[in-house]
Parts: sequence; C-alpha cells; structure tokens
Amino acid sequence: MRRTDRLFDMIQILRDGRLHKASEIAGALAVSTRTVWRDMGTLMASGLPVEGERGVGYILRAPITLPPMVLTSAELEAFRLGIRLVADGADAGLARAARSLANKIGSVTPAPPEPDDDGLFAFAGRESTRAAPHMPMLRAAIRAQERLTITYVNADGLDSHRDIRPLHLEFAGRVWTLAAWCEARADFRSFRVDRILAITPTGETFPDEPGHDLAAYKDRIKAEDAP
Repeated sequence: MRRTDRLFDMIQILRDGRLHKASEIAGALAVSTRTVWRDMGTLMASGLPVEGERGVGYILRAPITLPPMVLTSAELEAFRLGIRLVADGADAGLARAARSLANKIGSVTPAPPEPDDDGLFAFAGRESTRAAPHMPMLRAAIRAQERLTITYVNADGLDSHRDIRPLHLEFAGRVWTLAAWCEARADFRSFRVDRILAITPTGETFPDEPGHDLAAYKDRIKAEDAP
C-alpha cells in the first residue's frame, strides 16, 4: 500500500470521532504500530485536527471540511503539475505553501501512480533560482499597486533602469515573467524575472488607469494572438 493511500485510510478510521489505539489501527491496515505512530505524526504536522500520543490513542477532534475526493488520473496529474510549477518557480514562501497543500490534499485522496514524494519538488532550474529572491517583493507590489524601479539586463547583456507599474506574474516553462506598464516606453512590457538585477520600491502607488491596467494588457495579448 502506498503511504498516501494508508494516510487516507487512517483518516477514514478516525472519522467516527472515537479514540483509536495505535495497535487497533495497525491491525486494520496490516502495518506495524511504529508505522502508525509515524503516520499520525505526519497527519498532525499537516494541520489536520488529529490529537493523541503513543500509549493513549488518536482521535479526530473536528470534522475535516474537505471531503474525501475521487479524482481521475488526469486530475491528479494536473494537481501534481501545478504543485511542481509553484515549488519550482516561486519564492520560498509559496514553495512551503505548495508542500503543505500537497500534504493536505494527499491526506484525503489516493496518491497518483508514482510514489516519489520528494521527486515532486526535486527539480529547480537556474532561471527559477535567480527569480526566486524577487518574487515576494513583486507579488507585494502587485497587490499594493506600487510603482517600482528595476535594474534589468536584456538578452544582449545590456542593463537599464526602468520605472514600472507591476501588473501580473506569469510562469511559462521554467521562466517567470512580469507583465508591467513601462513609464519610459509608455507601453506594456514583459520582463523575465530572472534577468532583474535589482528592485527598488518607490513607495508610490498607481491608480487603475484604463489602457494602462491588467485588463488592457490581456486585451493586447489576445489581439496579438488572434489570427
């Protein structure tokens, strides 16, 4: 039995709200008591309302609001791919959140065919590594609608300073890009985050100005993609 399947079965045992001894759970799942102790520790660390200790037993103190899920193999693969993208390309905070989410979802749904949990987060490209330090500040600036000054190096290796209105972060392949309104060019620009050398907050906010906002940027992209 895969470990995630076993965690799923343990939750089902605890759903009745009664106190269950580790030996009882071990017998029902045909595993060792030590395995139950370890898996219960995993469930507790994932944030589920499981309480208990060795020699006493385990109980689910509150109902789990997320019900057991029956997902297709394609849906599971889509979930794993999404988690991989976040863990690979985002900042450390989002990577931790991705791992936590994977643990929580994995606790209430059977695992996908491949069992290598560590492999889920194993790859990280150089582009994502270089982009990661900038992600928290960019996300915060987008939420706050704060103007930024960035030092950016283009594909030819030439650097420049840009005053921008950050609008949206996108991930394609292994590269994060920042959609922004460039004040100097008076037009939209897409910047590769891994090519940003420095970011300076200005403390100045920008308004939702028609023609300069995210909606206008998306309209521009649609128009350019149209046949």
